[in-house]
Parts: sequence; C-alpha cells; structure tokens
Amino acid sequence: MNNKQLKIMAENVRKGIVTAVYSAKSGHPGGSLSAADMFTYLYFEEMNIDSANPRNSDRDRFVLSKGHTSPGLYSVLANRGFFPVEDLKTFRKLGSYLQGHPCMTETPGVDMSTGSLGQGLSAACGMALNAKLDGKSYHVYALLGDGEIEEGQIWEASMFAGAHKLDNLTVIVDNNGLQIDGRVEDVCNVYPIDKKFEAFNFNVICIDGHDFDAIRGAFKAAHSCTDKPTAIIMHTIKGKGVSFMENQAGWHGKAPNDEEYKLAVQEIDARISALEKSEVGSV
Repeated sequence: MNNKQLKIMAENVRKGIVTAVYSAKSGHPGGSLSAADMFTYLYFEEMNIDSANPRNSDRDRFVLSKGHTSPGLYSVLANRGFFPVEDLKTFRKLGSYLQGHPCMTETPGVDMSTGSLGQGLSAACGMALNAKLDGKSYHVYALLGDGEIEEGQIWEASMFAGAHKLDNLTVIVDNNGLQIDGRVEDVCNVYPIDKKFEAFNFNVICIDGHDFDAIRGAFKAAHSCTDKPTAIIMHTIKGKGVSFMENQAGWHGKAPNDEEYKLAVQEIDARISALEKSEVGSV
C-alpha cells in the first residue's frame, strides 16, 4: 500500500473503533485511536499473515499487551478480512466472540489473550524465544501502553529479551501521554522511556506514530538490527482522529453518545472523502 491507501485504511479502522465502542456503550476509544495508524501499518504492510489461514505456524505474531484497546485490534482484523466488519457492532455483547479483551480461543487473528496489564510482553518474549529454539523465521510484535509500562513485569520481560538477544522481537510503546487517571508523568512518571529500554540492551527508535514514512523507516531499521530486540517509542495523540476526544484523558474508557458518535463518523468520513479525491503525492 502507498501512504494514501494506508491513510484511508487507518480512517476506516478508526470508524470501526468508534462504531464498536458506541454499539457496546462501553470500551476504550482513546488508546485504540492513538494506535490506529500503527495497527494499520502492521496488518496491511508489515506482518506476514493470512486471513484465510490465521493459525499458520509460520505467521508473524502480534500481542496486544494493552488489551483494553481491543477495539483497535478488532477493527483492523475485520478490515483485513479475518471476520466481517459488521460484526464490530457486537463488541462486548453477550455471546459475541469480540470480548472486551482479546481472546485467542474465540477470535480469528488473535495470537494471545490479554487484558491484565503488564503481562503481554512476557508472552511475546516466550513466542520470540520459541521461534529461535525451533529455527523459525517469524517475527513477534508487542504493543504496550505508556501507562502500562508502570508495571514491573514489563521491565522483567525487557531484561529477559535483552539478555537473550531476541532480535526477532519488536516492542512498540504507544506514548500518547495519558492514562485513565491523567497524564502519565503525573500519575507515575515513566520517562525517559527510551533510556530505560536502552539500559535493557534494546535497539531504540523514536518516531511520530501518525507518520507512515516514519513507521516504515522504523521497521526497516528494526529488521536490520541483529543481536538486540527493538523498541519503537511512538509519540501519538490520544483519541487521534476524533477532534473532541483528542488529548482528553476522559476518553480513555468512555463510549460516545448518539450525537457524539454521529459527529465522530462525520469527521472520519470527511477525511476519507478528501483523501480519495487527493493525489497520491499530496497526502
């Protein structure tokens, strides 16, 4: 995909996010929206996956360590063809396979059940080590929240990854600066994030998480690094793409009402329309 196509898809992923949360009347839109561009790039450009064969043993693996942002993962999986986009409206409803947190036994395309913050990176490390031991070439990706990395288990797993030189592991930190109780630096300051990962023997890359050229370059650099895992620290805007949600901690875990949903979809549809009419080189 070129950047124009990626941007259009990212907007469709955002529409799926707000639709899922609105339909459920609950969920976590803020951190799902901030990671929408990364979700899009991973599933449409970066990862070796096949929606027709989601359990292929040679596929790349993705672990959503910040499992509460499942609307983002579900939306990109649906748009990638793992299940119908229409099913996003069943999110969190009784009997739905789209549970509040990802479940690997219920949802096509989900590689790890997550939800208890801090634990996903440990699972990703295990997957990456397994690939090494089995002589497999698949890559493992883990998406963490900047509030999540206040958890000590994250740093135990990071120590493990660095010590075992898991260069087939890429950790992505969604640094949108906000968590449920407010600004990350005020709740429990985790900065400097880059220096912490460097101390655990990571190759560290800092980028604008809404810039597809920057995302593309980061993964290229990650794959060229050997004997070290990579941490991509992506600076993002919480609630990105819905103006009244942007940089608002209150939208960490709240569903839009009827009017808010209508406004959000109108904003997203307007951007899709503008992108579709634009020239490739102008976006």
